[in-house]
Amino acid sequence: MKKFSKAVVKYRVAIFILSLVLLIPSVWGYLNTRVNYDILSYLPGDIETMEGQEILQDEFGTGAFSMLVVEGMNNKDVSALKSEISEVEHVKTVIWYDSIADLSVPMEILPEDIQKVFLNGDDTLMVVMYDSSMSSDETMEAIEDIRSLSGKQCFVSGMSAIVTDTKNIANKETPMYVLIAAVLSAIVLSLTMDSYIIPLFFLLSIGMAIVYNLGSNIFMGEVSYITKALAAVLQLGVTMDYSIFLWHSFEEEQETSSSDEEAMAKAVQLTFSSVIGSSITTVAGFIALCFMSFTLGLDLGIVMAKGVVLGVICCVTVLPSMILIFRKAIVKTKHRSLIPELNISGFVMKHYKAITVVFLLLWIPALYGYTHTDVYYNLDSSLPDYLPSIQSNQKLDEKFHMGATHIVLADSSLSAHDGAMMSREMKNVDGVKSVLGIDSLLGPAFSREMIPDDLLSDIKTDRYQMIMIISEYAVASDEVNEQCSRLEKIVKKYDPTGMLIGEAPCTKDLITITDTDFARVTSVSIGVIFAIILFVFGSVSLPFILVFVIEFAVFLNMGIPGFTGTVLPFVASIVIGTIQLGSTVDYAILMTTRYKMGRSSGMDKKQAILQAHSVSVRSIIVSALSFFAATFGVGFYSDIDMISSLCSLMARGAIISMFTVILVLPAMLMIFDRLICATTRRMRRK
Repeated sequence: MKKFSKAVVKYRVAIFILSLVLLIPSVWGYLNTRVNYDILSYLPGDIETMEGQEILQDEFGTGAFSMLVVEGMNNKDVSALKSEISEVEHVKTVIWYDSIADLSVPMEILPEDIQKVFLNGDDTLMVVMYDSSMSSDETMEAIEDIRSLSGKQCFVSGMSAIVTDTKNIANKETPMYVLIAAVLSAIVLSLTMDSYIIPLFFLLSIGMAIVYNLGSNIFMGEVSYITKALAAVLQLGVTMDYSIFLWHSFEEEQETSSSDEEAMAKAVQLTFSSVIGSSITTVAGFIALCFMSFTLGLDLGIVMAKGVVLGVICCVTVLPSMILIFRKAIVKTKHRSLIPELNISGFVMKHYKAITVVFLLLWIPALYGYTHTDVYYNLDSSLPDYLPSIQSNQKLDEKFHMGATHIVLADSSLSAHDGAMMSREMKNVDGVKSVLGIDSLLGPAFSREMIPDDLLSDIKTDRYQMIMIISEYAVASDEVNEQCSRLEKIVKKYDPTGMLIGEAPCTKDLITITDTDFARVTSVSIGVIFAIILFVFGSVSLPFILVFVIEFAVFLNMGIPGFTGTVLPFVASIVIGTIQLGSTVDYAILMTTRYKMGRSSGMDKKQAILQAHSVSVRSIIVSALSFFAATFGVGFYSDIDMISSLCSLMARGAIISMFTVILVLPAMLMIFDRLICATTRRMRRK
């Protein structure tokens, strides 16, 4: 490591030039990495609902559909609009009244179910089917084209419309996330550092690491919009303390070194050896997300673990190079820290017993709130009401009392009798408004042969027939989940190979899978970080103490919504605990390392803890405030609740973890000092 640090100093100009050159392929990679805006696509591919989506695409040539509500338009104009929409690229077919019968035929001749679906006074409804998948670029482009054709009296609803609006708002907001995080972090650093310009170099170094990270995502093919939105902000917040540590080490080494080059070489060596342990725990926290069956965790976990590694590399290569190259400018802008020294170590040591009692008592409300925090799974709940898709879904419910739309894929050889019986049973399930299939489109008075050929080909192939079920219940509600369970039993009764698919069945699977994922990710993250602390400190007791302290901060953070009545997006309940544990356990490791060093050098427990606390507290505060600044502003700004909630929770978690480590950890070290000394390698109580 000594040779490496000297090489960084010697070749600083070459490293800086190379870092700039590497931005070119990174930007290219970033621009050519596709972004996935469909959360449900991250469900495991081997579950029936996802296999059904593949069959729908392969057999029927469609993977998505929309409901188009048309207000106050006469039938001839509606028919003309339907013809225009049919010509839109990637629109496979448009189903309306004139798909079943000529406009000259009175609508009253159709079954009442069909009339309820397509008509409501002066309002009517079309079903638009696409030849591409739900979240494909082609489908989203088709929806934008339909919106431009249909005008203000038409409303395009459905999951694909929601995905389209998610893309639009995310693309508009994401650049602001980075700007807000950078500006607020710069303000915090300006207040806490001793140079006006050094925060700029911190941000430039981390910014390069972020660009390298986002650019290297091209090997993944695509990333989630949540990953894209959070990656830069999280990487900035998580890796900032590495830069702070390097700067402080450099300043300390300047006092005993003959030159800035020698001081920087020592600082690089010290920084690498010091941050390697804490960065490994952070990486482990993100890697734990990769164990989720819901592969959004894999997506976020890989990108963020990669980001931390790149952040460490840039911290010990690019940042030292910039500091040495621009050191004259840095010296000219030095100033006294605007935040005074915090002399709280004596207070914490004096009142450690009272702090311990409060800590133990707070576990009760923390656990209660944690177990009573509600989450939502309905994806459109995370979007603002002003978006066209949300307004369209409201219109669909208001005008036609429609919530979810399910699709049954049944064997095409199912007899007309069994098909009719199955449709009748499904129609009798609570909340089912209509069942539209081969045996219900024209009613019992007409035979299958009377269905127009072009319509028949859209709903029946050699292997499968498609049946659409209109539900009055909203996606992700308890009612629709119960409804899906009953419908699945009916389908399997008549056709053991039949499948119930659609947004609601997928969301039902999402609820089941993420509940399991939550337990798995929590266990893996705690277990891996426990093992790393065990290895780093060579201690049996310290892993229990450190994880116990940080897990309290996690429980308290996640428990607050249980008291405020805030309903969180399901993603938050899975990933926040892991992210908070992995990124803020660094604070505890920093203080514990200092404590162990003092205790091993012969200090008594009070002296060792007091010194560890006084030396660490400022770094912990600066790091936590930087993390808070990078996430709080984004949480306040974003109109996407899934992003806003995640960032707000991370911001609050950073502050809670900071106070927990500063106040509670010293108390735990005081109380368990004898046990720690007896169970830690090369640390015997004197």
